[in-house]
Amino acid sequence: MLTPATDFDAIDRWVDAHFDAQVRLLQALVRVPTDTPPGDNAPHAACTAERLEALGLRVERHPVPAAQVRAYGLQSITNLIVRERFGPGRTIALNAHGDVVPPGPGWTHDPYGGDIVDGKLYGRAAAVSKSDFATYTYALLALKALGVELAGSVELHFTYDEEFGGELGPGWLLEQGLTHPDLLIAAGFSYEVVTAHNGCLQMEVTVHGRMAHAAVPQTGVDALQAAVRILQALYGLNSRYAQVQSGIAGIGHPYLNVGTIAGGTNTNVVPGEVVFRLDRRMIPEEDPVRVEAEIRATIATAAAGMAGVRVDLRRLLLASALRPRSESAELVRVIQRHAQAVFGATPPERGTPLYTDVRLYAARGIAAVIYGAGPRTILESNAKRADENLALDDLRRATKVVARSLLDLLRPQA
Repeated sequence: MLTPATDFDAIDRWVDAHFDAQVRLLQALVRVPTDTPPGDNAPHAACTAERLEALGLRVERHPVPAAQVRAYGLQSITNLIVRERFGPGRTIALNAHGDVVPPGPGWTHDPYGGDIVDGKLYGRAAAVSKSDFATYTYALLALKALGVELAGSVELHFTYDEEFGGELGPGWLLEQGLTHPDLLIAAGFSYEVVTAHNGCLQMEVTVHGRMAHAAVPQTGVDALQAAVRILQALYGLNSRYAQVQSGIAGIGHPYLNVGTIAGGTNTNVVPGEVVFRLDRRMIPEEDPVRVEAEIRATIATAAAGMAGVRVDLRRLLLASALRPRSESAELVRVIQRHAQAVFGATPPERGTPLYTDVRLYAARGIAAVIYGAGPRTILESNAKRADENLALDDLRRATKVVARSLLDLLRPQA
């Protein structure tokens, strides 16, 4: 049975009529901090659940056991599921994460203010991805308000540990058997449909030397000098990585970054220990086992021959890449069709150099794409930088696209 064009028009009108309320919801969610670390995110889940319930949705609260969260390096996680069953049929899940990196310096707007200036809403997670808490909530509400016969269910999955790898967010919900949708749309941007993403290896490297007074440095072993040699070897890999291009548009090449480094006790003391953490982005064509083995071998070779130096390695995260799957083609086609109608242009299917929670769904055979509210590039949104923002017109239009797509995907088959 074909969906009448008037139904899509009705969805568009409903989103327009309720847009001010949708923006207020996003402002409220931005105003509750979810910096991860430290990762005390249960209060935000409580706020979200209360607001969704006030909108007439039934919200399941799924707290992750405290001991498990602490062992993970966080403080509290409560994941949320909203289930709306319209009739027998397949289940489409919509997933967005509420945890974010801390604001950092350089903001000209309150990172938790939700200020609106010149049609943009500013705040940490305004673009990635509290925006899609609002996108997906109001897409579902628009679908409910339409009141037409549908075959299947919609679930909202709002989770809280994407910054740490997602294992206690979607990974935990799936592992506990709390959900197993047939299709997934996950938080993303409005101008592309993403079907592939990078993998990521994160490691902590501890370089041990021996402290000594700087006046007699020969009595110690300088861990910082050893760390510098190791860092030079690691960064040297990037020149080779730059020559390895993914065959998937939007992915680019592998890259290694050292994001944090700490060590030493005082200016006049030879450093006895240095700790740094590295992030190695893996294109979908790479083998994660071989990538990690190369990193370990590079570090071991660089450290060899430095008397008195010992190096400990600890894997923090190994996130698999997402590869394009034929099963996701239907999602891509439907979203592209409605984005063309709403935005006036067809968003390309492509990959992203990020890693996301989507891989956890895909690993269980769930067809998935990434699409939501946001600009053409990460840089344009200032995601993970000062003055992160979202163009409200993108939020409005993406909500229409998602709601229209749900209607198409859940319409009864003749």
